[in-house]
Amino acid sequence: MWYNRCGDKMENIKIYQNGMNYQVSILYEDNHIIVCNKPAGILSQGDSTGDANMVDILKEFLKNKYQKPGNVYLGLVHRLDRMTEGVMVFGKTSKASSRLSTIFSQKNDEIIKKYLVIVKGLFPNDCDKKLSHYIKKDEKLVKSFVTTDKSGKLAELEFDVIDHNNKNSLVEVNLLTGRHHQIRVQFSHIGHPVMCDSLYGDLTKGNLCLCAYYLSFIHPVNKKRYEFKVKPVNDNFKLFSLQKIDFSSIIFND
Repeated sequence: MWYNRCGDKMENIKIYQNGMNYQVSILYEDNHIIVCNKPAGILSQGDSTGDANMVDILKEFLKNKYQKPGNVYLGLVHRLDRMTEGVMVFGKTSKASSRLSTIFSQKNDEIIKKYLVIVKGLFPNDCDKKLSHYIKKDEKLVKSFVTTDKSGKLAELEFDVIDHNNKNSLVEVNLLTGRHHQIRVQFSHIGHPVMCDSLYGDLTKGNLCLCAYYLSFIHPVNKKRYEFKVKPVNDNFKLFSLQKIDFSSIIFND
C-alpha cells in the first residue's frame, strides 16, 4: 500500500488509453494546490489528439471527490513532455495558480527542478558539468535546436553523474531554466542524447529515460517550502544504482 509523506493513504487514479494502463498518484493536496506523479505517455494538457491529459484527469478527480457540480477550476502552471514522467503541481484556485506561474517563469531559488536522466555515452571526470546554450523552437516540427546566435532563448542546466555502465550514464540534472525540450536538446547537442529519444538522436527502443523526480517550491499561500520526490518507473533506471538519491523522506512503501 502506498502512502504520501503525511502518512495518509495515497490516492491513485487509473487510466486506460490506447491499450495501455496508466496510474496517476496524488502526492499532496490542500485547499490551494495539488501535486501528482505524472506517468510517461500522458499529456500535461489537452491537444488535437484528444488523448488523456493531466488537466482533465485531475479536474474529473476533484469533481468526483468533492461532488462538485459544474466545471472545476484547475490551473496549469508548468508542463512536462508527454513521454516524461515525474512530479507536477497544479493550482486549485486562480490566486494560487497566478503565484505559482510567476514562480515558475522566473529564474530564482523559489523553485528547484531536478531530473534523473539516462544519456548515451560516458563523461570524463573533468568535463564541464554546466550546459549553457541558446535554443530556438521550430513550431512546425515541434522540435527545438541549439542556435549559434542570441535569437533563441538562454537555456542553462547543471548536472552530476550518479552512475554509469559501459555505454551509458545516469545523470542528475538541476534545471536552471525551463525551455522546450531543454534537457533533450542540450544533451543531444553535446553528443549524449537521452536514451530512447528518437527525436533527438537515439534509436534505442523503449520509453524516454527522463524523470522529473524532484520538485521544490515555495507554497503560494503559506510561503513554506515544499519538496517532493518520486522514483522513476521506467525499467531502464533499474540498470543503474540510485543509492545516492534519497527518496525515503517524501514517499515510502509499506
